Amino acid sequence: MQTYLRGRDMITTQEWTKEEIDTVMDVAMELKRNRALGLPHAYLRDKVLTMLFFFSSTRTRASFEAGIAQLGGHGMFLASSATQISHGDTTKEIGEILGRYTDGLAIRHCDWGVGTQYLRWAAEASRVPVLNMQCETYHPFQILADLQTIMEKKGDPRGKTITVSWAYAASYQKPMSVPQSLILLMTRYGMNVRLVHPPEFKLMPHIVEQAQENARKHHGSLELMDDFEAGIKGTDVVYAKSWGAMNTTTDDEEGARIIDKYKDWITDERRMAMADRDAIYMHPLPADRNVEVSDGVIDGPQSVVFDQAENRLHAQKAVMALTMN
Repeated sequence: MQTYLRGRDMITTQEWTKEEIDTVMDVAMELKRNRALGLPHAYLRDKVLTMLFFFSSTRTRASFEAGIAQLGGHGMFLASSATQISHGDTTKEIGEILGRYTDGLAIRHCDWGVGTQYLRWAAEASRVPVLNMQCETYHPFQILADLQTIMEKKGDPRGKTITVSWAYAASYQKPMSVPQSLILLMTRYGMNVRLVHPPEFKLMPHIVEQAQENARKHHGSLELMDDFEAGIKGTDVVYAKSWGAMNTTTDDEEGARIIDKYKDWITDERRMAMADRDAIYMHPLPADRNVEVSDGVIDGPQSVVFDQAENRLHAQKAVMALTMN
């Protein structure tokens, strides 16, 4: 266990050692037990977390705001549209000033080619930890919750197989930060990762290269596949969600035309039955029901999506408690 993480940014799990992430898991499990038992755990009494959103949110805002309150602190919600950012506030001013007012700065900014750099620049200017609530490249807190869920449901992740697959959804070109963060972290925990997608939905090459190196170092594997059903067969974890074809085109209309070529990429009961009989189904939500996944699967006995959503609260509280104290 690592005992000194005060002041650390969490922009990507890749920048934390495995031992540091193990510490997050230990603390998250303990905080979950404390909440279940009704035990107070106000480790951040009188601390304030700024939550700056450039992108809409349900679970992320609710879990961060509830989490900082349960830790004894206060969450200050800021929508970017209600600030002076559009009138001249730069990342330097955001990092410097909000870092002086509060004890942690959490940002969600998913604009393609912009969000990650915004977080990096804000972190350079801030004297307090910067926490990535999602950018176009990474979604670290979702993936920490996913790891916690896999550990709870499947035990030691080493040697288990997880299928990280694209799925059809017509709503919009969703960020690829979830699958990218998944392949980065699960390979570090010795999982056999199957990355499955149509050819137009490639992830960022440098992320795939990092995941391949993680797999080599931690005795896991990363297999690239383009057959949805082959990717699901015999797997322990089905994690199928949509993401955009931004590495092929950033034009929304062209992206929609590409997405519509693959309407049959849905996790339904027939396909779920191809996985291991004890396999679990995961999705970060919100899901396009009966488009990405059938009601029978997402509401079925193998689905763990609500436990997964709950663990956002516990994993985020763990990182806040460790970095903001």
